[in-house]
Amino acid sequence: MIIRDKMSKNDIQSPFSKAVADIRREIVSVNCELHSDCADELLKDGSQPKDLWGFNVYPDGRLDFISLLNIRPAEDNRSMEIKKQDIRDKIENIVKKLWS
Repeated sequence: MIIRDKMSKNDIQSPFSKAVADIRREIVSVNCELHSDCADELLKDGSQPKDLWGFNVYPDGRLDFISLLNIRPAEDNRSMEIKKQDIRDKIENIVKKLWS
């Protein structure tokens, strides 16, 4: 499911939902079985791979920034966790904007 405007706590599966943010378009895909499924959904919608970052969102709004999608040695992110604070901040801001 692609979230463009607002998402509610009811959109988040327990105990958490896999999600991918398009940090340029400021939209999120949630509730996919795999982060790659969320990424595919966004790619089909016109997103560019370089703009997609994976994370997990919990019903209380808490985020963690761990996904296989985030392993990008060419962008100096060599682990599953997003290490660049500016990317993490962008995702947090997108989720805050969309969370109701």
